[in-house]
Parts: sequence; structure tokens; C-alpha cells
Amino acid sequence: MKIYQTKIKKFPGTEFGEVHEYAVKTYKAIKSKTKRRPYVRSAYFKKEKVFLDYFWSHMHQKNWRDRTRRLKYYACAIDLLKHSQMESVSKQNPNKPQEILHRFAGMTPDKELFYVQIREDKKTDRKDFMSVYPVG
Repeated sequence: MKIYQTKIKKFPGTEFGEVHEYAVKTYKAIKSKTKRRPYVRSAYFKKEKVFLDYFWSHMHQKNWRDRTRRLKYYACAIDLLKHSQMESVSKQNPNKPQEILHRFAGMTPDKELFYVQIREDKKTDRKDFMSVYPVG
């Protein structure tokens, strides 16, 4: 798997409140550009839309420490989605056979490795940004 080098640094901070503030600002900037569901256009998927709202409901299933750890990489994940044309690791979701999971690898300017996961519905061809998490 090839790794995409992002130009955006991860968010600073150690507490959830600090990191959440930066992530929400980034999300609101994207959300303000559309009247409907927020999305980014992905270079890998030939400029198709990748919707961002599923990520936030997925984050509420995690504990506070894990949320903070994942939200630090939110801007890096958005950068990767927009610009990366690197090949992803794609496999069928074992829990839902009608979904395909795509996993992309990225690296921050500080040389920290992270993964971004996208789910794709086979029937509707809809893509949702599902998760971002650091390695280790």
C-alpha cells in the first residue's frame, strides 16, 4: 500500500474540548458550502462525493480518549480524501455484504502514520467517510 503525504498537520491539544473545537471549525467550513449533506470530492473516486456526516455519528460510539485521538487527524483525513490518488485496500464488509470498505494510508508532515476508512454502498454507489485513526 502506498502512503499519501499530507501537507496539513494534525490538530494540537491533549483534551477533547481543544481538539473538538478545531475539528468542528473544519467541518463547519465544509458544511457551509452546501445546503444539503456536507461532502468533499475525492480524487481517488474520480471526483465523486464522499459524505462526511456519518463520521460524527460513528465518533459518538467511541470513548473520550479514542475520540480525542481520532479527531486530531480529522484535517489530515480531509486532505487525504480530497487529493490522494494512491491505491486503497478494499474489501467487502463481513457484517454487511452490500458494502465495500476502502482503507487509505496517510502520513502527517511530522511522519505520523494514520488510516482513513471509507464505506461504499454497492447498490447506490454512495461513499461515506467512516473513520480516521492513527497507527499505534
